[in-house]
Amino acid sequence: MPEEGFRGPQVCSIVGITYRQLDYWARTELLRPSISEARGSGTQRRYSYRDLLELKVIKRLLDAGISLQSARRALEVLRAHGEEVTTANLVLNGTQSVLATSGEEIIDLLRGGQGVLNIVPLSGVKSELDAAIVEFGAKPPDHGAAGAPGTALGG
Repeated sequence: MPEEGFRGPQVCSIVGITYRQLDYWARTELLRPSISEARGSGTQRRYSYRDLLELKVIKRLLDAGISLQSARRALEVLRAHGEEVTTANLVLNGTQSVLATSGEEIIDLLRGGQGVLNIVPLSGVKSELDAAIVEFGAKPPDHGAAGAPGTALGG
């Protein structure tokens, strides 16, 4: 990852969203850039790898037909969850979002009478993001080191 992070146009290309979406999400505080925010003319927002990972999850949720309001709630669940979530499944039922780390947990939710509207697998998010970063011409961070930045969505 570039030391200075990723600029808005780069983020849009890598994640597959429009600049208008990125700008709106920053202004409404769905996801603000963690490295630096634009402050007046001539400055740019700078996003970290973790920011890109969260943006990719948001895009996946929207692509799955989840409303932006539900995506906001789901992102709160993901951020509150302290472990690696990109291998989990996000289960959304109306106003609730639950993180299920195994198929058995999903079955338990269904048996428990949860009216599941959507199950969004997050397993491919990190690898898709890394591939997009490489395709863009940058190098994704090293995930092999313990505690490497950007390995979990929690902050």
